[in-house]
Amino acid sequence: MKREHQVTGHIAAIVTCLIWGTTFVSTKVLLQDFGPVDLLFSRFLLGYFTLWLMRPKKLRTEKGQEIIFVGAGLCGVCLYYLFENIALTYTQASNVSVIVSTAPLFVTIMAHFFLKEEKLQKYFFFGFVCAIAGIILLSFGGGENVSINLIGDLLCVAGSFVWGAYSILIKKISGFGYNVIQTTRRVFFYGLMFMIPILIGSGAKFHLSAYTKPLNLANLLYLGIGACAVCFVTWNYAVKMLGAIKTSAYIYAIPVITIVVSVIILHEKVTPFMLGGTALTVLGLVISEKK
Repeated sequence: MKREHQVTGHIAAIVTCLIWGTTFVSTKVLLQDFGPVDLLFSRFLLGYFTLWLMRPKKLRTEKGQEIIFVGAGLCGVCLYYLFENIALTYTQASNVSVIVSTAPLFVTIMAHFFLKEEKLQKYFFFGFVCAIAGIILLSFGGGENVSINLIGDLLCVAGSFVWGAYSILIKKISGFGYNVIQTTRRVFFYGLMFMIPILIGSGAKFHLSAYTKPLNLANLLYLGIGACAVCFVTWNYAVKMLGAIKTSAYIYAIPVITIVVSVIILHEKVTPFMLGGTALTVLGLVISEKK
């Protein structure tokens, strides 16, 4: 692979994580007027049509490939963001960002078994234990809100797991040789299809007044166009250029960005337990990547 392609892959991953690090805060703001499911559907529907404007050309796949797109839509669009949105109604945005940053651990495990990219080494297991200890400290350091925080934090762990599966599926999709905007749009389509039964079952209601508030509209456009349409394209491109494991390492930076923004905008309190849990989790992730 040409060096310039690797450089652009790294740049794409950095830009993506800088934007994704602020999305937890935008989502937390929108959840005051939206439900978790209708917010999720709204932002990805906006992202889907944005991708059509970016490349208005139909994708034609070969036999047997479509099931991979279906799986990616279920894991990376529907389940991951559903878990994340619901988790944000139980726990702080900063907690969510730290715990979902454990996704590279699951990416590495799945890449080992399904892509044969890399052997699991002893450092990975040391790092995994350290990261889990950090998550436990975050979950049980909330005083009287321990049970509530735990629900949200467990949803975050589930989100990390399905994101690992999504990363592996996207790596396989990148090997098909199709345009990344078209493949991302196809993944969004299936994600939206999986959301529809959840929307109906949850009795979600779309209130026009929620969409017309300037703050809500600005955050929704930011999430739909920036964090969904643009960032999924740049992230999938980075996975194509760098591989699933190397790209996922950039997720480590997300908690730091989120915590800073959460304190400034949401005025969330930073406790010693949060600092200790964050430090342990990030340290564990770094150790797990050591060769």
